[in-house]
Amino acid sequence: MDDRTPITPEDARARLRSTTLPDALRTVARTLHDAGHEVVVVGGAVRDCLLERPHGDWDLATSATPDEVMGLFRKTIPTGVEHGTVTVVQGRGERRVVVEVTTFRGDGEYHDGRRPSAVTFLRDLEGDLSRRDFTVNAFAWNPITAVFTDCFDGLADLARGVVRAVGDPAARFQEDGLRAMRAVRFCATLGFDLDPATHDAIGGALEILARVSRERVRVELIKLLAAPRPSRGLAPLDETGMWPVALGELGEAERAARSESIAACDRLRADPVLRLARLYWPARAERARIEASLEQLKPSKVERRRVSALTAPGIAALAALAQGPDLRRAAAALGREHVGDALELLEAPADARARLHAAIDGAPLTIGELAIGGRDLVAAGAARPGPALGDMLRSLLDWAMEEPARNEPAALLERARALGS
Repeated sequence: MDDRTPITPEDARARLRSTTLPDALRTVARTLHDAGHEVVVVGGAVRDCLLERPHGDWDLATSATPDEVMGLFRKTIPTGVEHGTVTVVQGRGERRVVVEVTTFRGDGEYHDGRRPSAVTFLRDLEGDLSRRDFTVNAFAWNPITAVFTDCFDGLADLARGVVRAVGDPAARFQEDGLRAMRAVRFCATLGFDLDPATHDAIGGALEILARVSRERVRVELIKLLAAPRPSRGLAPLDETGMWPVALGELGEAERAARSESIAACDRLRADPVLRLARLYWPARAERARIEASLEQLKPSKVERRRVSALTAPGIAALAALAQGPDLRRAAAALGREHVGDALELLEAPADARARLHAAIDGAPLTIGELAIGGRDLVAAGAARPGPALGDMLRSLLDWAMEEPARNEPAALLERARALGS
């Protein structure tokens, strides 16, 4: 665990007071306060303010019931009113701003590992904060009175650099299986460690995590992989047994190389798909396992194509090729758009990168990059429409890849006539 400069409650109030809140949010908070309701800012934005990090959207929580909130504002949307959330609309047109307001609440039992069976609206803040996932996410700040609330020693955990569950960690993970993934994601994004008790409780939550939708798991994994040092989250993902639940069984080769894959992700640029490909890289000889994992994660089509290209077995030799034609053929098989990623994933030395880029710059790697097309060949009488035309274009591409200077219309047409004679 990292020792960090402690943040006192006075420090916390000072940092929060110096934060510029959106005017619409402050207006909504003031209206609720003036009506006699407690109102606080909660969530990750408070934590990030305390850590002096860039923060996302602000969330308001209040003792007012949804009906009371809707009665105070001219325009509202009952976004998730059954769970206490009302969207307050401020302004019109281009100045339209929405503010989400959620009533303090207590959750009933969780039967599906995601949603409570019942929600009870509360009047006290501590009851609401007690249902939060981690202490560093359980802060509250009243922007009107400047009162800062830390019921679960979250400031101490910020100083220790740990992610610790609120209350009983086993209970928190049983309530929502995704919290186990969120725990390691916060380790990566914040550069924190897991609190020992929280770490140990994850093993008992693997079954419920396995029932969480793959889309939700993927969102957390991608956020983890986008962090400055993803190893801070990947290491506990492995240690706690979550790895095969999140990524699937990738085989013995992947397991044996996992520690190096985790370390390598820190050396790559903060591109989550590139880093995901690096995690799959040791399993490249077992394409079916990678494809099964991708099917489970449900990435976008573009992301899936990219990972598949970067884990093709043939690219391992890319950085070792010396001859221009060999490099061009290898790059053509990979796809020009993936060459830079492949070199980075391979951690190729500078001379290999320079050699490959020199070999492909200005060279045709696809039929579409030839200086002459099928219609040109047919119009010139050098070929007829049909399957043979495609074969001829592929032959011309291979010929031009041998020597890129050949990629000009006259030379290609002459070569086509020779092939057709």
